[in-house]
Amino acid sequence: MKKTTAMAVSVFTAAALICIFYFGTKNSMVALDEGINAAWSEVDNQLQRRGDLIPNFVNTVKGYAAHEEALFTEIARARAKLAGGASVAEKAAGYSEMEGALSRLLVVAEQYPELRANENFLALQDELAGTENRIAVARKRYNDSVGIFNTKIRSFPASLFAGSMGFAPRAYFETGESARSLPRVEF
Repeated sequence: MKKTTAMAVSVFTAAALICIFYFGTKNSMVALDEGINAAWSEVDNQLQRRGDLIPNFVNTVKGYAAHEEALFTEIARARAKLAGGASVAEKAAGYSEMEGALSRLLVVAEQYPELRANENFLALQDELAGTENRIAVARKRYNDSVGIFNTKIRSFPASLFAGSMGFAPRAYFETGESARSLPRVEF
């Protein structure tokens, strides 16, 4: 009888520990997943802020460089792609295109000294630079959150349960090759 009671207590204790571990693991993965969602929301907010600034910036440059219509069209297309992106990969692709187009726009603006002296242009350029810094910080926080989450769900013993709990690796927000190359503008 004592053996049976001891065995029942052991089985109950083992089952209780497994349940505690399982639910603790699930709760920690849910918390990490929500952290990623919050970090992504901040990236999205900053991308929206940038998207709102760009038409004003483009219109300011247009007054001085009207012959750069192809560049303005490219910026509008990249902005639409960025705004319409549903996934992290689509947003990252739109971001890369926008970054490349804006770099070329800044090179064009360098060709016009009177534009560079324009107060509206300078204020918009400062706003855009500040927004770019905010995007960089938000992207880093997002990617850090994704890294922690992906490590958690791939690490033992959480990896045993992650898939059955509905957790899968999340995508990093990475820039494309176009954002890494220097812009070329020829007159």
